[in-house]
Amino acid sequence: MKKRALISVSDKSGVVEFARSLSALGYEIISTGGTQKELAANGIVTINISDITGFPECLDGRVKTLHPKVHGGLLAVRDNVEHQATVAKLEIEYIDIVAVNLYPFKATIRKPNIELAEAIENIDIGGPAMLRSAAKNSKFVTVLTDPADYDLIIAELTASGTTEFATRFKLMAKAFRHTAAYDALIAEYLAEQAGLEKYTQELTLTFEKVQELRYGENPHQAAAYYREILPQKGSIVTAKQLHGKELSYNNIADASAAVDLIKEFTEPCVVAVKHANPCGVGVAENLYEAFTKAYNCDPVSIFGGIVAVNREVDAATAADMHNIFLEIIIAPSFSSAALEILTAKKNLRLLELPEVATPLTNGYDLKKVSGGLLIQDCDVQSPDSLKFEIVTKVRPTEVQLKDLLFGWKVVKYVKSNAIVIARDNATIGVGPGQVNRIWPTKMALERAVECVSSPKGNADLSGAILASDAFFPFPDVVEEAAKYGIKAIIQPGGSLKDDESIKKCDEYGIAMVFTGNRHFRH
Repeated sequence: MKKRALISVSDKSGVVEFARSLSALGYEIISTGGTQKELAANGIVTINISDITGFPECLDGRVKTLHPKVHGGLLAVRDNVEHQATVAKLEIEYIDIVAVNLYPFKATIRKPNIELAEAIENIDIGGPAMLRSAAKNSKFVTVLTDPADYDLIIAELTASGTTEFATRFKLMAKAFRHTAAYDALIAEYLAEQAGLEKYTQELTLTFEKVQELRYGENPHQAAAYYREILPQKGSIVTAKQLHGKELSYNNIADASAAVDLIKEFTEPCVVAVKHANPCGVGVAENLYEAFTKAYNCDPVSIFGGIVAVNREVDAATAADMHNIFLEIIIAPSFSSAALEILTAKKNLRLLELPEVATPLTNGYDLKKVSGGLLIQDCDVQSPDSLKFEIVTKVRPTEVQLKDLLFGWKVVKYVKSNAIVIARDNATIGVGPGQVNRIWPTKMALERAVECVSSPKGNADLSGAILASDAFFPFPDVVEEAAKYGIKAIIQPGGSLKDDESIKKCDEYGIAMVFTGNRHFRH
């Protein structure tokens, strides 16, 4: 009995060699459109799909493979007597191999200013149907969606004249995964165009793999890196690695946290992150001064950290960065002199992200839980849109107001419970991720004292502000801050005991500002 392969691919990688090998093994090649032209141009004899169906392609090629002569040849159970009788009566011939990949919907919607009509025209109908038919009948049919599998199939056919069932079964699963991702991407794109509700009864998200990772958070955990099909400009997945060793799971997580925080600032800014928490943030008139501020906040924790900046890295800043051990530097660009300095460290990862300062305007925040998934809007509310309420008798000065806004931007990115001490557009103490609010307060204040007591710092915390990501359940934070001379506090408000904290502030001459919203970060 003659063997047949149906080949119709948008990705022509390796298809000529694959078809030529099949022909040499005695297979008839059925093909369509551009694939048939490509094979014919390379001297490979093919049968047009219309010669199989007895029906011409029509409707601008929208209908060509949706026919019983095709799907019967794919779906017939070959050891079923009734099926054998039916295909004989209808003169249907079996198709043994299907190599199909789909209309380039993903590539189409990635094009700038794409029209909806063009996107819809690139929704494949016949291709997924053939893949599903072939995959369902994997007992007899080999289905391929990926050119990387061509060599495996030729090797098995050459060795034994057939493909192994285990191979066909794996390719079946791969085909259904492929069509599921394809349909999910179409649904996701069209739902956004139609303005459908975000949180539907069933949720299917589509991502594509960037790379396998050496391991996850720990060496015993396998891991991979995926990105959205249409990631927003300025997100970490759009960065280009210029230098250094391969990114790790933890590198990517920390780099994303640094990039998210740097977007809060338009002035020259440097953000240092360690274990997903900021350990130093500085804003100044130039990048060199901003880096100095960020470094001085915590010279210990920045060791082995991630640094993100929103201006081109110059030679002077690069020289200071070179003097410490950093894992990653993320910047919109690097001067040639800076690159020469920094690439001297072979393992230092340099990521170029031109849109690093571009705010993220929408998107989802996902958190996997055991047996389920939590999904929410990203926390992208701009602090500049907030209406701050001064709730104490003492009003903050203009300088304090600027530092309060700075602190509020930073504390949003510190793990809860979070406290930030800041002065002169720089963090001087960060207290992250504790199970009550007084512990991070003490941690941040003690860190701030160490910071300002350094040779480059001042003698005390006068003029410093305190920012809290959530309200004060008790007045103990105010009392602790007063011991260190803090004169202005920013927090969301909303506690049943707000009045007690306000009263304490008035007692100590501390200005307090409520924001009306919190920034929990777990």
